[in-house]
Amino acid sequence: MRYGYFGPGVRRAAALAVALVLAGTATACTESGAEGPASPSTPPATAGGTKAPSDPPTRAAGASPAPTGALPAALTGQRLDWSACDAPVKADGSAAEKPGSSWRCATMKAPLDYTRPDGETIGIALIRSKAKDERGRLGSLLFNFGGPGGSGVAGLPGAADGFTELNRRYDLVSFDPRGVAESSAVVCRDHRQTEAAHRVDATPDTPAEQRAYMATAADFGEGCARRSGKVLPHVGTANAARDLDLMRQVLGDDKLNYLGFSYGTELGGVYAHLFPGNVGRLAMDGVVDPTADFAGGPRNQALGFQRALENYYESRDIGADAGTARTVKLLKGLDSRPLPAGGDRRLTETMALTGIIQALYTEEYWPYLTDGLEAAERGDGSVLLALADMYTGRDQKGRYTTQDHAQRAISCADAAARPTTAEVTSRHLAEFTEVSPVFGPYLAWDVAGWCADWPVDGAWEKPKVSAKGAAPILVVGTTGDPATPVEGAERMARGLGAGVGVLVTSKGENHGSYGFSKCATRLVDDYLLTGKVPANGTVCS
Repeated sequence: MRYGYFGPGVRRAAALAVALVLAGTATACTESGAEGPASPSTPPATAGGTKAPSDPPTRAAGASPAPTGALPAALTGQRLDWSACDAPVKADGSAAEKPGSSWRCATMKAPLDYTRPDGETIGIALIRSKAKDERGRLGSLLFNFGGPGGSGVAGLPGAADGFTELNRRYDLVSFDPRGVAESSAVVCRDHRQTEAAHRVDATPDTPAEQRAYMATAADFGEGCARRSGKVLPHVGTANAARDLDLMRQVLGDDKLNYLGFSYGTELGGVYAHLFPGNVGRLAMDGVVDPTADFAGGPRNQALGFQRALENYYESRDIGADAGTARTVKLLKGLDSRPLPAGGDRRLTETMALTGIIQALYTEEYWPYLTDGLEAAERGDGSVLLALADMYTGRDQKGRYTTQDHAQRAISCADAAARPTTAEVTSRHLAEFTEVSPVFGPYLAWDVAGWCADWPVDGAWEKPKVSAKGAAPILVVGTTGDPATPVEGAERMARGLGAGVGVLVTSKGENHGSYGFSKCATRLVDDYLLTGKVPANGTVCS
């Protein structure tokens, strides 16, 4: 399950894309099944040009032990070659657009394995827009937009309109985390295999459906090992945090100034734990719960999306209970009789759930949800399927991005405990369904299949985020956040430690507050630009 990000710029571009997709749904769907250029059948090359082994690796520890020593000067003192950016095709596929002339891109060398800092390196792709006020420049402000697996090289230019005030005094910098897009992207399947996987029932009811679901999940892990085996053990969050600190040094900053959204808050918390003395002004928005284990994260999301769905129905004067029952009825019907959705495509129960989830990320998408649900009740699945395609990264020719590949690889490199199918069925299914009759079964099975037969061991049960001695860190939670419920922000603020975590709660119906709430946006900007720390427990209404 992804966390994602729906902040300024990103949501405006996405809203336009939805409008265009929905307007041309019939045309788009007639092109389904077109193979297009398949994902690479050979593993991606690392920065040094060495390809991953063609055979799956033996099971390797995903944990990242503490580095054995300081990084070599060849890495910390490297000079980046900033040049005009290409279109981020690996991240955005056919939708990729070349960034404007104010943006420059570079590649930073980082150790493939931080326990061997003098060994092989990989390239970490960066993008930057320099501060407009050179005399008042505060340094670099690094961004992570979530996922995990989201491309900062693709995401930052699209969101930059929302950061103009910050860009006045900061160089805006983002990156593709290791295993993502231009940074040795993890690749696990080609387009046809991905299309077939999305046809598998993600809420299996029969033994045959359960076997098919788990077989598809296991096949995904095998494909990752075969195509991207070299980088797979090294894409976890702790290594990404070490990359952040290397970026700080290479960019010439004494402290890390950072704005993390969604999964980017987990990355920020892990960074603060590993490098508390290097924390400058660090802000988090749409906060992942650091106390949640592998099953706890999806359970939190079942709660968050159920709340969002109920709030949506309440806004339409339908009522939470009646709206939930209406949605469950629709989904049960789709489980046995998928709806036509244009061309030879069908809206299945799984794709309808996916489309509903996409529309709940922000209140601005609720009109699309209304259109989709009403159309489905009339027998037309095209609107919800178009929303689902946005979520899964499918273009009109049936080609997919690899964000889902990176997302799973990063999540599974982190997660040490991975329940079996039997455990999920007995321990989680009933509990998740009680939390959410709509999303519970889907997310409970997600726990079972997400890292099924994964070839790399995970690093932790839960990430460590305690950051004693760090400068104050701003933690912003949103009361109606569907993907990262507000309780996660409260727990992150406590977990960072007394005097470090500073909690701001914003009332709203979106994944994150920055760019949605004027109050929360102003508090974050003031903190990053002036160092002004709001009172712990501040509420933005």
